[in-house]
Amino acid sequence: MNDKNVVSVNYHRTGKSTNTNELGMRAMQARVYEKRNSKYLLVKAPPASGKSRALMFVALDKLANQGVKKVIVAVPERSIGRSFKNTDLTSYGFYEDWVIDPYYDLTAGGSTGSNVKRFGEFLNNPDAKVLICTHATLRFAYEEVADDAKFNDILLAIDEFHHVSAADNSVLGTALKNIMHNSSAHILAMTGSYFRGDSQPILTNEDERQFDKVNYSYYEQLDGYQYLKSFGIDYKFYQGTYLDALGKAIDTDKKTIIHIPNVNSAESTKDKYEEVGHIEDAIGEFLEKDTETGIDYVKRYSDGKVLKVADLVTEDGRDKVQAYLRNMSSADDLDIIIALGMAKEGFDWPWAEYALTIGYRGSLTEIVQIIGRVTRDSSNKTHAQFTNLIAQPDAKDDDVMVAVNTILKAITASLLMEQVLAPELKLKSSSTKGRQTTGNNKADGVIFVKGLKEPSTERTKDIIENDFPDLKAAILQDTKVQEAMAIKAGADIINKVLIPKVIMEQNPDLTDEEIEEVRQYTIAELALKQAETQITTGSNGDDKKFLRMADKFINVDDLDINLIESVNPFQRAYEVMSNNIDSKTLRLIQQTIDAKKVDFSESELAILYPQIKEFVAENKRYPDKESDDELEVKYAYALAKIRDLKMRRNATNGR
Repeated sequence: MNDKNVVSVNYHRTGKSTNTNELGMRAMQARVYEKRNSKYLLVKAPPASGKSRALMFVALDKLANQGVKKVIVAVPERSIGRSFKNTDLTSYGFYEDWVIDPYYDLTAGGSTGSNVKRFGEFLNNPDAKVLICTHATLRFAYEEVADDAKFNDILLAIDEFHHVSAADNSVLGTALKNIMHNSSAHILAMTGSYFRGDSQPILTNEDERQFDKVNYSYYEQLDGYQYLKSFGIDYKFYQGTYLDALGKAIDTDKKTIIHIPNVNSAESTKDKYEEVGHIEDAIGEFLEKDTETGIDYVKRYSDGKVLKVADLVTEDGRDKVQAYLRNMSSADDLDIIIALGMAKEGFDWPWAEYALTIGYRGSLTEIVQIIGRVTRDSSNKTHAQFTNLIAQPDAKDDDVMVAVNTILKAITASLLMEQVLAPELKLKSSSTKGRQTTGNNKADGVIFVKGLKEPSTERTKDIIENDFPDLKAAILQDTKVQEAMAIKAGADIINKVLIPKVIMEQNPDLTDEEIEEVRQYTIAELALKQAETQITTGSNGDDKKFLRMADKFINVDDLDINLIESVNPFQRAYEVMSNNIDSKTLRLIQQTIDAKKVDFSESELAILYPQIKEFVAENKRYPDKESDDELEVKYAYALAKIRDLKMRRNATNGR
C-alpha cells in the first residue's frame, strides 16, 4: 500500500507531553490542575491528550478539598465509559486513586429506565461518590429529578461537550443552564472539537464568560509524543462503488478502524450488513464469530493469519463486542473495527494506527474526531494514517485540487487548535435605512435582500447578526434535515417544517413571530450560499458534495499555503498528494494564522516592537497569546504579524 500522504506531519518526539511531573500529571493535565479551584472550567484539548485523567485529578481534589460531595461524569456513548475505569494514580505521585463503584457505572449495562432509577439512588445515597453515565441518561434523569437543588455540591463533568450541544441542546442545554443558575454545582466541560459551531452553543454569552478555559493544541500534544513521529492524511477518489476500491484502500498489516458511509448517503449501498460482509471478504476468508465475545475471525488471504474483527455495525451481538472492546489490554486483542456511527468521539483504542473512512464527511469536527482515534501514542506505531475514500466528483480536476487544498489547510489549522468556520455574509433587508443601492448588492460583506423584514426584536437581531454559524451548523447536522435532503424531499418540508424545528430547539425562548423571522433570514442565506458555490440540487448534486465541503471553512483562503504536490492514479480515478508538513511548517502556519487575527498598521507595529523587545528581555520568554494579560496577548499577535511581514518580504526579495 502506498504510504505517501496528502498531509504528512512529522513531530519531534520530545516525550514532553507524555512525561509526568511529581504528581503523575502530563503537561495538559498539569495545566488543567492549576485551575482546579475554578467552579466552571472548559477544557479544549485534542484526543489522546489525557482529558479523562485530568478530570480524575480535578474531581478527587474537589471531593477532598473543595466541599464537593459527589461527581457525575457524562459521556456520549457507553463504550467511552471505559476511559473512566479504576485508575492507579498513587503509584505515580498523586495522593489518591480513582475508584469507581461498579454499581454506579451506568455505562456498563442496564436499560434507560433502570439507569435513570439508579441515578436517582446515587443522588440520595450520602456514601456514593462517583457515577458514570451517558449523556442520554443524564438528560432523562434530570427530567425525572425535576429539582436543580439536587445538584448542590456536585461536580458535573461532561465529556465531549460539543457533542452534547449539537445533539441535545433543547433539553440538556437547558438542564445545564438551570443547574448553573439554580444550584451550587461545579461544572467541568471537556471537548476535543474546538470549533465555535460545536463547542458550546448551548451557553449564552453571559454563561460562557463564567467559565475558565484551558486550551491545549493538537500540535503541542503530538510534538511531545514518545513513539508517534508522523501523521498522514490521504484522499483517494474512486469510480463505480467503493466496494470495488476496497482492495487497494485496506491495509491489513495495520490496526485499522473502518467507517462505512451513512445509509442515506450516495456512497452507501443501502444495505449496511452486506457492506460489512463485503469488507470482510476484502480482508480475507470469514471463519467464525466467537459466541462469547461477538468477535469475527477472518483468515487473511496473503499468509493465512487469522485477524480479529469487531463488527459495530450489526446490532445483534453488539453489546458483547462493546464489552470485549472495553476490556482489551494489548495490541494483540484486536486487528480491525468496522463501524458506522460508533468508534468516533472519545473512543479509546490506543493501538489503532489507520483510519479508513468511506464516503464524504461534511463535518470537519467529525473528521478531526476520527483522526483522533489513531493519533494516540503507542509503542506499536511510529506512523498514524487517515484515509478518506470518496467518489470521484463530477467536476474539473482543477476545482477538485482547489477543494482538496482548502480542506487540507482547514485540517492543518485544526491541528493547531484554531477555529475553522465558513466566511459569513451578513444579510440585510433591502429597506435598510441609509442604503443608497437597490437590488441584491454586496458591500463590505453585506448582502441586501428584497422581501426580508427588519428584525423586530433585539433577540432575533442578535441571532441573525451573531449566532448564524452555530444555527447553520445545527441545521446542516440535523438528522431529519440530512435525511430530507438525501431523498430530495420538497422544499416546503425542509424550509417550513424541519428548519423551524431546529431553530426552535436551538432557541426555545423565541416566539412564533421571532422563529419566522429567523427562518426567513436562514433560508435566504442558505439559498445565497448555494447559488454562490453553484451547488445543484439535481442529478449531479451528490457529486458536488466534496467541493461543497471546501466552502465551509473560514479564513483558509487567506492562508497563502499550497499543500498539494501531485496527483497519482488510484483504481480508475486518482488520489491527491501533498508536500510534507513538518513541525517547522506547522509553526509557520500558526504564525500566518495569528498574523491575520488582529489588524495592525505599520506605524502601530513600529511603536509596539520596542515594547515587545523589552517584554522579552524582562521575562526571558516571548509573549503568550493565551495569557490572561491583555497587553501580553496584543504583543503576541503583533509579534506574529511582524514575523509574517518579515518572512514575506524576504521571500519577495529572494525572487
